[in-house]
Amino acid sequence: MHGEQGLIRNSKMRQVYKSLSGLYPNYACQQYLDTFYHLEKYCGYTENSIPQLQDVSNFLKERTGFKLRPAAGLLSARDFLACLAYRVFPSTQYLRHPSAVMHSPEPDCCHELLGHIPMLADKEFAQFSQLYWFTVEFGLCKQNGSIKAYGAGLLSSYGELLYALSNKPEIKPFDPEVTAIQPYQDNSFQSVYFVSESFEDSKVKLRQYAMKIKKPFYLRYDPFTCSVEILDSFQKVRTALCQIKDELMSLCSALDTIS
Repeated sequence: MHGEQGLIRNSKMRQVYKSLSGLYPNYACQQYLDTFYHLEKYCGYTENSIPQLQDVSNFLKERTGFKLRPAAGLLSARDFLACLAYRVFPSTQYLRHPSAVMHSPEPDCCHELLGHIPMLADKEFAQFSQLYWFTVEFGLCKQNGSIKAYGAGLLSSYGELLYALSNKPEIKPFDPEVTAIQPYQDNSFQSVYFVSESFEDSKVKLRQYAMKIKKPFYLRYDPFTCSVEILDSFQKVRTALCQIKDELMSLCSALDTIS
């Protein structure tokens, strides 16, 4: 019985991969498509196999500094966002039930590997991991006059990807003030989706939104030590500025050489 169930599940998983990968050229954003090509080429992304977590983690580490950590299931919002602060992404290890292969309310390997990983390998997007639900999970963006998907919840769900880019749901421009208080659904399709003009425009809006949040301290992620530092003294701020100054000097030298 277990063998028969395994064959059914493998067949369903192949169906998920083939169905979604067939939609990506028309529905996924360019950043996703660029990375998905490399994942198929270097990380064993095929319809007949599930990539090894360590191989994918090594790929991410080289591209954006993110690492994968095995997770047994859903984490609390606090724990999950704390992981993201250190560029660690918790990844589940199980597959969705064969009866619900096209849309799963719980994160599984299809959701993580097909939905999240390709975008986390993009440097610009890797810094864009705030206001999680309606951006990283169900975000849309404009590219070349069309609306494309970059949210993992969409890119791992055949049914919702088609639904989000149809004329059925309400589409609103991305605005952190509105997005932050929008009620969300975790067991059905969303009633509202938010469209970003670009990743850069969204990052600017997020920075402006974050600046309005009153807090007694500021944080800085140190890529050299993979740690988060509290900037609560003049000396710490000065040290951080010196590091940034050195990086800017290197970039200016590179620009002069190219010019």
